[in-house]
Amino acid sequence: MAHKEDPMKQYLEAGKIVRTHGVRGELCLEPWADSPEFLQKMKHFYFDSQGQEDAGLLASRVHKGQLLMRLRGVDTVEQGDALRGRVLYLNRADVHLKPGQYFLQDLIGLQAVDGRTGRVYGTLKDVLPTGANDVYRIVSKEGKEYLFPAVAHMIQETDIAGGTIRLLPIPGIFDSEGEEA
Repeated sequence: MAHKEDPMKQYLEAGKIVRTHGVRGELCLEPWADSPEFLQKMKHFYFDSQGQEDAGLLASRVHKGQLLMRLRGVDTVEQGDALRGRVLYLNRADVHLKPGQYFLQDLIGLQAVDGRTGRVYGTLKDVLPTGANDVYRIVSKEGKEYLFPAVAHMIQETDIAGGTIRLLPIPGIFDSEGEEA
């Protein structure tokens, strides 16, 4: 059974500072999470992927699909502009996921396997949000790409530690060998 190449990282990318908001150094964070509301629950962000440089979060609020935040020592537009483009990280230990919820980063690289037959379809390379449900982009070892709807009744098991996701596809998603798509 294939295992993921990267061990689970403790600190995950939360988003990027894209601009300032107002004249008092408030920052606008583009969320790289399910929603800015998810990030608003965080009490700490970090400037590095090892969690050694605390960003000094003072307050945050959701505004127009983004997270506005105040950081310690950032009181002017100029101080805020100096942080433009910086990525902020969160500590996975600060997040409590419900059963069946996963960090997208942990899904990337899983081997996609048929839950009934054991056939290996390929590697989960990307998770695409579509509004109704996410779609998994799976690439076979031959380079063929498949789009798989990430709906609960079509996912038998997600085994992050084992490096696999067992799928229950409907006919036509993964064409059989020798068939034309």
